[in-house]
Amino acid sequence: MTYLITALEGLVTFISPCLLPMLPIYLSYMAGGSTQDKKHTTIKNALGFVIGFTITFITLGAFAGSIGMLLSRHQTAVNMISGLIVIIFGLSFLGIFNLSFFKGSDAGNRFTGKMHFFSAILFGIVFSVGWTPCVGAFLGSALMLASQQGSVLNGILLLLCYSLGLGIPFLLSAVLIEQLKGTLAWIKSHYNIINRICGILLIIIGLLMMTGLMNTLISALA
Repeated sequence: MTYLITALEGLVTFISPCLLPMLPIYLSYMAGGSTQDKKHTTIKNALGFVIGFTITFITLGAFAGSIGMLLSRHQTAVNMISGLIVIIFGLSFLGIFNLSFFKGSDAGNRFTGKMHFFSAILFGIVFSVGWTPCVGAFLGSALMLASQQGSVLNGILLLLCYSLGLGIPFLLSAVLIEQLKGTLAWIKSHYNIINRICGILLIIIGLLMMTGLMNTLISALA
């Protein structure tokens, strides 16, 4: 259940207002200026990009899991603090207050040269670091869940699921960018509704974490 939640958080990150509008730009980087077999080049570089940000995110997951392991004796406090942070993220999505921390960076604009597979991996690593404030709400929620597990391995697996939730739609977009233009435009035109839904989901997750019901629910479904 926890793995499904983090995968869904990755998916919602993909359609967030600071990531989805930049998708055509990122895919143009992935094309690498190639005129021959452009689609193959785009898919290959998109895969490298996904591998790059996955490396960063699972490293963060391992760190969060190790911190949780050290704090396992204080699980109630960890639950309360983690849940409160996630609720704050949710309130920000609802527009109750503004967290200026969640702003995009110009990380993507620094790559203007021809893209290859290994440079795409580097691009993914830089993206994941530079765009952390922008995707911070759901990434932070995934990391809070990882810290509650008290296990490095579980922390890695949770952030791997988050990366898959973000990476699979990205790869599909690289394959089907022309066919998805209408869908992407519809999502952009409904960002206000999407943000409210995201905010409510984060608040619910935060409350479940604070009360310890998240662990109870996961155990019941296991």
